[in-house]
Amino acid sequence: MYPDPAHIKQKIKETVDRLDPDFRKLSLRIHANPELSFQEVQAQQWLTEPLEAAGFQVEKGISGLDTSFRAVWEGKPGGPTIALLAEYDALPRIGHACGHNLIGTSAVGAALALKEACPDLPGRIIVLGTPAEEEGGGKIIMVNDGVFNEIDAVMMCHPQQKTMVLRGALACVDATFTFHGKQAHAASSPEKGISALDALVNAYAGINSLRPYLKDDVRVNGIITKGGDAPNVVPELAEAVYIIRAKTVEELKVVMDKVYRVVRHAAEGVGATVDITEGLIYAERNNNKALAGLFQQNLEDMGIEVNDPPQTGGVGSSDIGNVSQITAAIHPYIRLGDATTHTPEFARLAGAEEGMIELNRAAKALALTAFDLYADKAALQQVRNEFEAWKQQKGEG
Repeated sequence: MYPDPAHIKQKIKETVDRLDPDFRKLSLRIHANPELSFQEVQAQQWLTEPLEAAGFQVEKGISGLDTSFRAVWEGKPGGPTIALLAEYDALPRIGHACGHNLIGTSAVGAALALKEACPDLPGRIIVLGTPAEEEGGGKIIMVNDGVFNEIDAVMMCHPQQKTMVLRGALACVDATFTFHGKQAHAASSPEKGISALDALVNAYAGINSLRPYLKDDVRVNGIITKGGDAPNVVPELAEAVYIIRAKTVEELKVVMDKVYRVVRHAAEGVGATVDITEGLIYAERNNNKALAGLFQQNLEDMGIEVNDPPQTGGVGSSDIGNVSQITAAIHPYIRLGDATTHTPEFARLAGAEEGMIELNRAAKALALTAFDLYADKAALQQVRNEFEAWKQQKGEG
């Protein structure tokens, strides 16, 4: 269908460059107006406006999420359905310190450039606006609603310290431990009280005592969010929030059981009670190597060096892991600078020239890799075959 794919790819890159000023404005606008998980009202509007103007059919509020969206462009019949994922939530106090302003804009930019440069593509281009990656797991809710069931491949691109295409991610869950005790005057009648804070502190110490007996890739991190109201009152309420991570969901559940037993025993030991509230479970990432290989080739063709992922450590978690259990998916990274994510320094870079350069590269790589899947049936089949083989290996085929 495309006798000269190199010519088309050059046209895609030129289109991204021509639209680059618009992409910059969009990304910087989101960066300057950070919105927390499930509150991304402005970002949703700003990202969908250019898609609607370009002829995409936009539906907002899918899967019961007010700030989600699905934008679809129908090409010629008979081709695959490729989804580009947009994230756009920010972090409390430090704003876009994970660069989601770049992630959301690169997905939209790639879709716009691909449609303009290749209006006769067979298949469908979908941009999915996925809110609440940082806290809430918007993609998990969308997975459970069947949004990804008929999609052949999914891509997004994340800014990072290094350019990598096969970096993994841990399964994780957040858990809130709310301890209930009994108030009393801490000086005149402490024997009448039950300290919820003591229960929490004992649980905190007990969880720390587990660490030598956990696998090296397990991470258990927590903060105390409430410890009482006054030092002369025995605290009747104390609360901590933890994030628990492990290599797989199966291993995560083993660690959760250990942590929860410690928490319950700590409460029981001082006569308190505890409520355990879980968030959604983020699954480990199943990177599709064939799809990642296409992405890497496009990066290298642009003169961008690709690094190997870390052998141990150096990974977090993301709700795209749940998507990768449903269809072929990748979550590559393109270097932004030397700062680490979730820091004020990274937030600054995401709104600086370094961020705009990463945005341009990400939009190009996403669009070029999507074009590979539309134009090369063999490449698409290899991606799908790998995913189906993975499902069979897991016993889900």
